[in-house]
Amino acid sequence: MASSSRAAPPFVHLAAHPVRWRLLTTLAGGDHRVRELVALVGEPQNLVSYHLRLLRDGGLVTAARSSFDGRDSYYRLDLDRCAQVLSATGVALHPALRTRPAPSPPFTTAHARTPSVLFLCTGNSARSPIAEALLRQHTGGAVQVASAGSRPAPRVHPDAVRVLREEFGIDIGDRRPRHLDTLSEQRFDHVITLCDKVREVCPEYPRPTRRAHWSTPDPAAAGNGHSDGDRTSYPAFRRTAGDIDTRIRHLLPVLATPQEAQP
Repeated sequence: MASSSRAAPPFVHLAAHPVRWRLLTTLAGGDHRVRELVALVGEPQNLVSYHLRLLRDGGLVTAARSSFDGRDSYYRLDLDRCAQVLSATGVALHPALRTRPAPSPPFTTAHARTPSVLFLCTGNSARSPIAEALLRQHTGGAVQVASAGSRPAPRVHPDAVRVLREEFGIDIGDRRPRHLDTLSEQRFDHVITLCDKVREVCPEYPRPTRRAHWSTPDPAAAGNGHSDGDRTSYPAFRRTAGDIDTRIRHLLPVLATPQEAQP
């Protein structure tokens, strides 16, 4: 039988290179800056930057300016896009290898005890309370989840309350921001920073706590920080909540896996 002359799908070329594969697997755990990726993959900066550009051109990785230092950028793996191209790669080999989205059963965990997650941002008024509420909803209370901030705002942003109520049916109207120091005595399996600024002041957590960073722009900045009567920031809150919800969906399989079995 004659061999096929079709070229391999682009994902095969992108993922097959050892440096790009290490970059993909590293970014699967959270967002990183170039200098961090250089240290994590053990390659020189010019080589890492070159392969990051190829991954960006392939649509697998995105980059955004840091809100802490505008001269820096955070790189992020687009897991939904990876799922799409992996499915297309399977189909290119054989139609029977098409992957289909799995149904979403109730969240269950193989942990001997309930896993715990802490979300952090600066004000604990938008991003981190949104993440806390969405994870609690997705897991039905099967995960201990909390959020806090390094400089708590006086209250949760009204648009954060609104977007959770209107888009997800969650009411956090009575929630109040709190300082991360109030949770210093608690142990968490996962600590996730959503704000580039709070990442710089986040305390060290002893192992086996796993740290991850989700570089998420402040949606309140779209409305210049205004709240009551000012709704120019609301579309940004909808985008932010949708982005965090996607991140939460990809976090669920991690939480359902015992830590000793995680890579």
